[in-house]
Amino acid sequence: MITAESQIKVLLADDEKLVRSGFKLLLDLEDDITVVGEATDGAEAVEAARSARPDVVVMDIRMPKLDGIQATTQISRMRGLERVRILILTTYDTDANVFDALQAGASGFLLKDAGPAELLHAIRVVAAGDALLAPRITRRLIGQFTARRTAAGAAQERLAVLTDREREVLALVGRGLNNDEIGGELFLSPATARTHVSRAMAKLGARDRAQLVVIAYQTGLVSPDV
Repeated sequence: MITAESQIKVLLADDEKLVRSGFKLLLDLEDDITVVGEATDGAEAVEAARSARPDVVVMDIRMPKLDGIQATTQISRMRGLERVRILILTTYDTDANVFDALQAGASGFLLKDAGPAELLHAIRVVAAGDALLAPRITRRLIGQFTARRTAAGAAQERLAVLTDREREVLALVGRGLNNDEIGGELFLSPATARTHVSRAMAKLGARDRAQLVVIAYQTGLVSPDV
């Protein structure tokens, strides 16, 4: 986990040189962020992630050779890169592939038209192990989560490994609450809330909080109208 004193190592993966250069100029100004590599396509991104072992990959969803989804899948499954977090950049707030990227292991999504402050915030959020979903993308995702909902029996079987408290915590994660907010809702300390989140992730085989959001919707624990 990244602490306040740590350097966040970032890999930039985008086939547009101007975009990468602009991001690098911005990130180089930050004391807590270091750019450790650049990639011009998905295949390069996988190899760069293997060699540089960044904390965060800022990944364009549309790239040559391997697209952002395929590259995300390979990085997420690669031994030794379990702690690498992937922030997907897209110019399409209605991109049908966003859901697939989240299932592939992406920790967050940001639209390319986001401002510098939003990009820096997003990198720090996913580096800390939290999920980051741009509001416009989140609305799209909710519809796709609901459309692909797991059958009731299978959903209950999947959730059976959780305690009642862990189910409550999972539902709140699905609604987008952080540990402080979960603690406030359930009268727990943030540290205890974090422990419940971690246990739910381990039991459900979730890579991070973003995948807990997927599970919460797929199993019907959270509905779009909640």
